[in-house]
This record gives sequence, structure tokens and C-alpha cells, in this order.
Amino acid sequence: MPAPYRIFGAELSPYSVKVRSYFRYKDIPHQWVLRNAEAEPEYKKHARIPIIPLVVTPDEQGLQDSTPILDRIEAEHPEPSVHPGDPVAGFVSTLLEEFGDEWGNKWMFHYRWAREVDQVASAGRIARNMLPADAGEDQHAGVVQMVCKRMVDRVWFVGSNEVTAPQIETSFRDAVALLEAHLAERPYLFGARPAYGDFGLWGQLYNAWTDPTPCNWIEAKAPNLLAWIHRMTWPRAEGDFESWGSLEPTLMPFLEQQVGGLFMPWTLANAACVAAGEEEFSVELASGLWTQKPQKYHAKSLATLRAKYQAVSDKSALDPILERAGCLDGLRSA
Repeated sequence: MPAPYRIFGAELSPYSVKVRSYFRYKDIPHQWVLRNAEAEPEYKKHARIPIIPLVVTPDEQGLQDSTPILDRIEAEHPEPSVHPGDPVAGFVSTLLEEFGDEWGNKWMFHYRWAREVDQVASAGRIARNMLPADAGEDQHAGVVQMVCKRMVDRVWFVGSNEVTAPQIETSFRDAVALLEAHLAERPYLFGARPAYGDFGLWGQLYNAWTDPTPCNWIEAKAPNLLAWIHRMTWPRAEGDFESWGSLEPTLMPFLEQQVGGLFMPWTLANAACVAAGEEEFSVELASGLWTQKPQKYHAKSLATLRAKYQAVSDKSALDPILERAGCLDGLRSA
């Protein structure tokens, strides 16, 4: 019997737990390997770039980047599928996977490093993973301080600054409210089984929930969302996907406000900035003026999202939904 897949990751990495949740749902034998000093030699043997997760296949291939990992494994293990058969729901799920990875990450990363209570809590957990079990308190405190300094100085990477911070937090609170209403009617975003979009959004929201400030908000305001966060740690099919017609009343508001109003204009402006080789961009979002340094990787993932849109054979029902949500023009652009 071939060796199981090995997933090198960390609990505080939203992309790592996203991939682990997917493997659990697909019931694919795998080993969860914490990336620490002990695992580093094997990690370096297979990793092309210093990111997690890293999936090592039974034939010793190293796979990186959570979305291509899911796409590769889904092609090899198509059942149970994570793609709704309804063409509208299927692409909306793909769109939400990208939204979670790129915009949802702003929620998670901003909250994790914006306030001292979250900084210390997160850095403390990171330090425990980095240090040997017999490390002393002074050693632990030193690593906590080092992690805080390094990560707090990196919030600019997701666009968090004095101007955008209130927009990020408003987006998070609004998204929680919209998802809370949607999940009141179903166990997963697209019905009675997890979809591609569940995994992308869940990795970010699960990690946010593990930090004090967003945890308090979710637990006080969103019991249905909280149940989904727990459910997605070990997701299981409890029935079928729903059609777009039954999902639309509560999922369309999320698309319009969060994806079309915030994410799509942001991603287009980011891609234009990267293409022009500029160091900063500003764009008017539904929440106000947004300014940040460009995220170069995301320009590539936008191109992949557009390719997935182009691959939809019949767009007759999909395009009116995307147009209403404010996403169609951006997906059609080259």
C-alpha cells in the first residue's frame, strides 16, 4: 500500500487547515506534519518556495499553494465532488474560494496583528510550535517578542493601515452577519455538503475564530456560523448541493456587498498596479477609498479565476447573476 500523503502545515496557517479539511472530507489517507525545526529537513527537500502548506504525494512529489493543491487532488479523487453541478452555484463556489483566499485573508491577518491582545495570543501559540517542549519561560517570552515585532510590521502586506483598518473590520462584521443568515438554512454554504467555496472561506474564518477579538464577535453574534466553523474541521456530506434558486435569497447579498462591492474592484486595481510596475495603488470601494502596496501573487490568481470563468460552457444563467453582483466585467477582462 502506498504511503499516505503528508501535509506540512501549521494550525495558525489558514491555507494549511483549508487543505487538511479538504483531505479529511475526501477521506484521503494523510499525515499532518507540523512544520517546525524537527520537520524542516524533509520540508526543505520537497518545497520549492518557503510557504505552507506543502503536500508531499505518495510518490514524493511536492505540491504547494492551496488552490492548485485542491484542483490537483480533485482531479485525481473526484468523489465526493466539491463542485455543485448547478452551473451558477458551481462558479459562485469557485468565486468564493478565491474571495476567501484573498479578501478573507485580510480579515484574519489584520485582526491577528492589529491589537496587543491578539498579537500576544497568536505569537504565544507560534512560539510554542517553534520551541522544544522543555523550553523555559524566558526563552518563550523572547520568541513571542520576536514574532510580534516581525508580524506586526507586515500588516501592510494585506493592505491593513490606518485608513483601511476600519474598512477591513466593517467588512468582517458585515460578512459574519450575512453568512449567519445564510447558514441558518443549511449546514454548508451550498447545501448539505461542503463545496470548494466552503474550504476557501473556512480557512480564514476558522483562524480568525482562534484569535481573541474576532472570536468574541463570532461567538456573540453568529451561532450558525460558529457551528459551521466547527463542522468544517471534519466536514461530511449530509445530503446534496442546492440549486442556485434556493441559495440566491441569502447568498446573493453576500456576493453583492462583499465580492462585487469590495473584492472585485480591489483585485482589478491590484492587477493593474502590478502590470504597471507601480509601488502603490488607490481604488474607490463601496466602503471608501482604499490604498495599499500591490500583492503580486494575487494578480496571478485573478488570471486563474478568469480562466475558470471562461471554462464555463454555458454562461446564460451565470452572467446575469455575476452582472448583478458587480463581478461580470472584471471576470471578462483580459
